[in-house]
Amino acid sequence: MAQEIDSVDAKILDIIQRDAGLSVAEIADRVGLSSSPCWRRIKRMEEAGFIRGRVTILDNFALGLNFEVIASVKLALPNRENLQAFEDMVLAWPEVTEVMTVTGQVDYMMHVVTTDMHAYDNFLRDKLLGSALVSDVQSRIVIRVAKRTTALPLDLVENVK
Repeated sequence: MAQEIDSVDAKILDIIQRDAGLSVAEIADRVGLSSSPCWRRIKRMEEAGFIRGRVTILDNFALGLNFEVIASVKLALPNRENLQAFEDMVLAWPEVTEVMTVTGQVDYMMHVVTTDMHAYDNFLRDKLLGSALVSDVQSRIVIRVAKRTTALPLDLVENVK
């Protein structure tokens, strides 16, 4: 990171990464600032790119999206054009919540969320295996999630003053 953050910035980031719905006044109170300086710090960190956005995290089970799969995807020919074409293709698939390029035997790991096994089978057949880009998919059904967080380990950030 080109820009440094201080311990107050780190506290603000930790608070808002855990609950983006808090008001600036609530955040300011928790870090010992008044609202205006707290707001300026948040704005500065947004402009610096430390804060990419603020979202609401939904409960997939409450919404009936009870089936999760971690899929390992191997491309038929993993060249620059096919890697980009695959990444562009998955952007349009709402079932895919994460896609990572990885090292090893496969090219990508994907997190897929859907309603049930039949919906996943349709996704697998129609979208993933329906693409000439994909040569192999290994699916691992998620039985239970032991930990899921979007919070980053800010205590590992080296440039906090």
